[in-house]
Amino acid sequence: MALGLRCFRLVHPVFCNSFAALTRPVSEVTLKTVSGRQSDHGQYMASPAVPIRYFATKKAKAKGKGQFQTRVNLNAALVEDIISLEEVDEEMKSVTEALKDNFNKTVNIRTSPGSLDHITVVTADGKLALNQIGQISMKSPQLILVNMASFPECTAAAIKAIRESGMNLNPEVEGTLIQVPIPKVTREHREMLVKLAKQNTNKAKDSLRKVRTNAMNKLKKSKDKVSEDTIRLIEKQISQMADDTAAELDRHLAAKTKELLG
Repeated sequence: MALGLRCFRLVHPVFCNSFAALTRPVSEVTLKTVSGRQSDHGQYMASPAVPIRYFATKKAKAKGKGQFQTRVNLNAALVEDIISLEEVDEEMKSVTEALKDNFNKTVNIRTSPGSLDHITVVTADGKLALNQIGQISMKSPQLILVNMASFPECTAAAIKAIRESGMNLNPEVEGTLIQVPIPKVTREHREMLVKLAKQNTNKAKDSLRKVRTNAMNKLKKSKDKVSEDTIRLIEKQISQMADDTAAELDRHLAAKTKELLG
């Protein structure tokens, strides 16, 4: 009996250590130095390892969304045989310039004769700018006149176009002379102009999307001639250009809104 107890005491520590190693969580498994004779080269043994697959949590995914994305900067000359990025860039810039021009001419606190110049009038001969069919002048700080004597048949269409311009204008007519009272600068008028600026910005974004779509469709025609990696890089470049232009449109809208609301 005494001999049995003595053997158990010798075996017990080894048994416990082995059992602990088997039951320890995998994440805690590490390499251990084998105790014994010291030497220049350490001897190691590893506990059994089980492969672990880690899954991203919702919190981690959400955190990754705001991280900086790598930008593409392709040399336009290297891909000009596939698509002209310079032409795409010019088309996108023209959208921005058109919005700026629109803001300057039609979205102003003080209505001026120039604000009416490019109002589109639907006539029997097609769509024409108001200044092409009528003489626009300023009678007083509170009244703009549009003389339709040269195209009297377009008078009704011109009145309709002025009313539907989104500039909060209510024209009156006497024969072929259209009188356009200038609205007072009220808070309501300012907010109406902000709404008009947002509408015009949305139209500009629609035009931008068309430019992007046309470029992507043109790119698809080259998929059989160019590697998939090259196509993906060009697609990313075009999308990046469109995103940059959309951000610029938003900046112009923000500036115009600040100007209108004071």
